[in-house]
Amino acid sequence: MAQYTPPLRDMQFVMHEVLNVTDELKALPPFADIDADTINAVIEEGGKFASQVIFPINLSGDQEGCTLDKKTHEVSPPKGFKEAYKTYVEGGWPALSCDPAYGGQGLPHLVNQCLYEMMNSGNQAWTMYPGLSHGAYEALHAHGTDEQKKTYLPKLTSGEWTGTMCLTEPHCGTDLGLLRSKAEPLGDGTYKITGAKIFISAGEHDLTENIIHLVLARLPDAPVGSKGISLFVVPKFNVNADGSLGSRNPIFCTGLEHKMGIHGNATAQLTLDGAVGTLVGQPNKGLQAMFVMMNAARLGVGMQSLGLTEVAYQNAVAYAKDRLQMRALSGPKAPDKPADPIIVHPDVRKMLLTARAYAEGGRALGLWTTLQLDKELSSDDADVRKEAGEMVALITPIIKAFITDNAWIATSHCMQVFGGHGYIAEWGMEQYVRDARINMIYEGTNTVQSLDLLGRKVLADNGAKLRKFGKMVQEFVEEEGTNEAMQEFVNPLADLGEKVVKLTTELGMKAFGNQDEVGAASVDYLRVVGHLVFGYFWARMAKVALEKQGGGDPFYKAKLATARFYFAKLMPETASLIRTARAGLPTLVEMEESWF
Repeated sequence: MAQYTPPLRDMQFVMHEVLNVTDELKALPPFADIDADTINAVIEEGGKFASQVIFPINLSGDQEGCTLDKKTHEVSPPKGFKEAYKTYVEGGWPALSCDPAYGGQGLPHLVNQCLYEMMNSGNQAWTMYPGLSHGAYEALHAHGTDEQKKTYLPKLTSGEWTGTMCLTEPHCGTDLGLLRSKAEPLGDGTYKITGAKIFISAGEHDLTENIIHLVLARLPDAPVGSKGISLFVVPKFNVNADGSLGSRNPIFCTGLEHKMGIHGNATAQLTLDGAVGTLVGQPNKGLQAMFVMMNAARLGVGMQSLGLTEVAYQNAVAYAKDRLQMRALSGPKAPDKPADPIIVHPDVRKMLLTARAYAEGGRALGLWTTLQLDKELSSDDADVRKEAGEMVALITPIIKAFITDNAWIATSHCMQVFGGHGYIAEWGMEQYVRDARINMIYEGTNTVQSLDLLGRKVLADNGAKLRKFGKMVQEFVEEEGTNEAMQEFVNPLADLGEKVVKLTTELGMKAFGNQDEVGAASVDYLRVVGHLVFGYFWARMAKVALEKQGGGDPFYKAKLATARFYFAKLMPETASLIRTARAGLPTLVEMEESWF
C-alpha cells in the first residue's frame, strides 16, 4: 500500500535556485564541465531505480529478514535483494562519484548524495549494503598503500565487492580505546588478526563475491587506549597477485542480531580466527584513517533519516487526503461526503507540516554540506579546502543527530496520522518508525554527536568554526535587513544567532570550572544550533520563493507556507532548550547513585 515519488523538483530547487551548485562546482577542476542538465538527468534515473527497483522489496524485506546458515557461516538477504544489487551494479551506480583512475565516473559527491537520499527512502536496509562500501573506498583512497588501492579500489568502485567497517566489540561500543582485537605481524607485510566484532552492518551476505572488511585491532606492545589502535584491510577471500580470489579468510559470521528495524540488512557478529590482513596507514594511528569512513557513515546515517522522513511524509499526506473522519470544527469542508478528509484538521496538518519542514530543511542542509565536501576534496585553492573542511567538520554531528532526531519525531507523527492503521505492518508506517529509531543510536549515539559538537567542534577552538558559520548567517540577515517581506524570517534567525553566541560563551565559562557541564548541556545545545542551521537554510529558501511566487507555480507558495510554519511552530522550541541547557549540572548530580 505504501508509495514513493522521488522529490526531484525540490532537489532541483535547492541545487539550482538556492545553492547555485553548477557555478560552485565549475570552479573545481574535476567538475569544470558539469552542467545542470547532467545533474538532473542522473538524479532522475536514480529516482527510477529507488522507486521502481528497491522500493517494491522494502516491506517484504523487512518481513523476511536475513538468514544465517550456521554451518557455512553464509548469510542470505531477503528475496529480491541480490537481483536488485545486480541491477544497481549494471547501471553503474556504485561508481558515480568515484575516482576515474579506478573506474569511477568522477561526478560530484553532491550527485551521489541525491541518489542516496532517494535510495534510503526506497529501502534503507538494502541501501546499507552498497552504502558502507563508499566509506571503505574513501578510507583506502585516502590512506591505503598503492598496492591496496590497486587491489581493492577498482572492485569497490565497480560494486563487484562491498566493504564494511569493523569497530564495535562485545565489551565496547563508542569507547574504542577498550577494544581487544589483536594483530600479530607475520613477517611478510601481513598480519594475523584475532578477535570478535559485533553490530557489523552488511557484515556478511551473498550479493557480491567478496567483502572487504576494515578492521580495528591492536599491534603487540601497542599503547593502551585509543592511541594504540591500528587499521587493517581484511578481505573475506584473500586476493591473489593477479586479482583473482584465493583462499577463504577466517573471518566468519557467527550470529545475526535480532533488532527492532532494518531487518533486511545483515547486522553481523564476526569472529576473526587468525584472519590475514594488511596495515592501512601508520601503526597505532588507525583511528585517523578510520575517521574518514566514520565521518562518511555519520553523514550517511543523517541521509538515511532524511530518506525515511520524506517517504513517511508522502504516505501520510496521501492517507490524510483520502481518509474521512469527523467534520472540521468550523463546518463541513467536504459537504458532498459523509465526513471530511482528516487533512482539514489543524493537528493533522501540524504533524504533516512538521515532517515536511524537517525533510525539506534536512535536504537543503545535506546538499549544502555535500557541496562543501566536494570543495574540500577537489578545490585547487588551499584556503577554500580548509574553509570547506571546517564547515563539514562542524556540521557533521548536526546532520547525524539533528536530522535523525527529527526523523524520529516526523515518522512518529506520520504514523499517528494513520491512526490505528499506522501500527499495522501492511501500511509500512511502523517500519519507518522502527528504522528511524535505530538511526539515532548507531555510528555514535546522538549524545556522542552532541558532545562532539560542543566539546570538540565549538569549545576546543574557542568557537572559531561556529563563528564562521555565524558570519554567513549575519551577512544574510544584513543583506535582507531592508527587505520588508523577509522580516518574518530574518528577525527570528538573527535573534537565535545572538542567543547561540551568548549560550556558547556561558557554557564555555562553566566548562572551565567543571567539564561535566558540557555533558549536561550538550544534547540541548546541539538541538539549538541545529535550529540555527535549519533556520538559515529555510530563510534562504524563503527568499527565493518570495521572488518567484508571482509566476503562478504553486511550488513556491508551498515552500513559503512551509517556511512560515517552521519559523512559527518548530524553531520556538529553542526557548525551552536554551533554558534547560542553562540549568546545567546541579540537578543531575544531586541524586546519589544509591538512591536510583
